[in-house]
Amino acid sequence: MSAPDRAGAGRQLALATIAFAVSFYAWSLLGPLGPDLEDELGLSEFETSAMVAVPVLLGSVMRIPLGWLTDRHGGRRVFGLLLAFTPLPLLALALWHDALAPILAFGFLLGFAGASFAVGVPFVNGWYPPERQGFALGVYGMGMGGTTVAGLTAPSIADEWGLAAPFWVAIALVLVTLAAFALLARDAPRPGGAAAGGARPGMFAALGVFRHSGRAWALTLFYFMAFGGFVAMFLYLPKLLTGVHDLSDSDAGARAAGFALLAVLARPTGGWLSDRVGAARVLVASFAGVGVLALVLAAAYESMVPLTIACLAIAVALGLGTGAVFKLVPEWFPDRVGSVTGVVGAAGGLGGFFPPLVMGAVKGATGGYALGFVLMAAVAAACLAVLAALRRGSGAQPATA
Repeated sequence: MSAPDRAGAGRQLALATIAFAVSFYAWSLLGPLGPDLEDELGLSEFETSAMVAVPVLLGSVMRIPLGWLTDRHGGRRVFGLLLAFTPLPLLALALWHDALAPILAFGFLLGFAGASFAVGVPFVNGWYPPERQGFALGVYGMGMGGTTVAGLTAPSIADEWGLAAPFWVAIALVLVTLAAFALLARDAPRPGGAAAGGARPGMFAALGVFRHSGRAWALTLFYFMAFGGFVAMFLYLPKLLTGVHDLSDSDAGARAAGFALLAVLARPTGGWLSDRVGAARVLVASFAGVGVLALVLAAAYESMVPLTIACLAIAVALGLGTGAVFKLVPEWFPDRVGSVTGVVGAAGGLGGFFPPLVMGAVKGATGGYALGFVLMAAVAAACLAVLAALRRGSGAQPATA
């Protein structure tokens, strides 16, 4: 790209990252507000879990069609429409959060904001040459820190101004972001001047790659482990810290935020390293680190010092892995970045939903968390085995396959 194009790329990356962060802030609000809503409405633990899970699940599943739509119509249009829609369920939640049924209904619609990840990846990817895509997508992925900001600010805002206030704050953030995106966002020029909506396969045809490509399914496993592991650890750490080490809610929340911050900062580093040494090498280091550290946690999570060291180290390992996975998507599937990103992103979202349930079941069955961490190590080992098989089959390109 020319110098003006590079300057434009940086502006588009910044816009997409901010839009992603704001969308994730809105998407994750019901999680940190869950305890307050539980007390306000007298909800059971299962009802609270369902309330928090509904937007997570829809946000994961909707990444598939929105990724495909981005391939067809361009990220500027799809992201703009998504930002324009998001204030509607936020407004409804601000006005009607006095019963479980409307919260579930409008929380379901809020799940669309969680699908923003699959829109931004192909949008950003188009602005950068292959040798810089890993770092650019890693920077974009830092927008997942919007969940951390929501966790740190939403309860305080609710305590100060009431349960409706965090939703009003999110509405304001989304509307400002929408205005900036509408004014400044541009889709990357396509080779030969092809239009974003040019001849492209339908959604099921575009996803047909999953019928015959082991690589596509491998990417879903890798992101299930990397991003799913991050989300699961972030969500479950406060419960572990308060239940096992008797920390206060605020102290446990601050430590979980520190875990998330390290993972968010490590993501662009993972992308940058992938540009230089190959994504597969970064993933090998990531999954090997996660496997070893998960076993350390299984043996020593009841001691604060090894728990702290292992959690901070595993945050870095998972962050590096999330940055590396999406370096491989445009490498392996350059014509279907949005479609493949949608499925891979959905796997990551589901990877963050199921492990906390497994940890809860393990705690109920065994009285401790050790088996849950052993299972995490087993998934990391499976990822390493799949990587080894892919690298043997790639022959001439061991660094990236």
